[in-house]
Amino acid sequence: MPTTCRSSCSAAGSGRFATWAARCCRSRPPVECRPAQTHKTEASQLIEITALHHVSLIVADTERSLAFYRDLLGLSPDPARPDLGYPGAWLQIGPQQIHLLELPNPDPTDGRPAHGGRDRHLALSVHDLDRLRQRLEAAGIPFSLSRSGRRALFCRDPDANALEFVELNAQ
Repeated sequence: MPTTCRSSCSAAGSGRFATWAARCCRSRPPVECRPAQTHKTEASQLIEITALHHVSLIVADTERSLAFYRDLLGLSPDPARPDLGYPGAWLQIGPQQIHLLELPNPDPTDGRPAHGGRDRHLALSVHDLDRLRQRLEAAGIPFSLSRSGRRALFCRDPDANALEFVELNAQ
């Protein structure tokens, strides 16, 4: 049963929900407050997200980006990409894809955090992080290691898009 919160209410419930509901009552006009589980349950009944299909990255030069993603990282371009009216490429990662869009970038690429983990980023899993590290070093691409102690590293593509590479089976 949802709890109706008003600025003068005393929130019902216990634990984290009660704390959240009390904050809700102080900081907002009258609203209906529900526990997070209710929203999640209602949403899951409406739709079922089954997988991540693709991620799109804005790039300035498709060929330069292909040198990074295809030649350095080994991703395969999908020849089925239709003519979308602008240059780009679709790259396969198993059943998922990275879409490179050669379009004007509305976001500044300077002033981004030095460590990609503190910026919006795409995380990819790899079997051998040391091999990737050697390839990045040989190509002169700067990277930083995960600050959490995980087997992961962060780098940026030629357009300053941040990437994380995680070795999931690391012992």
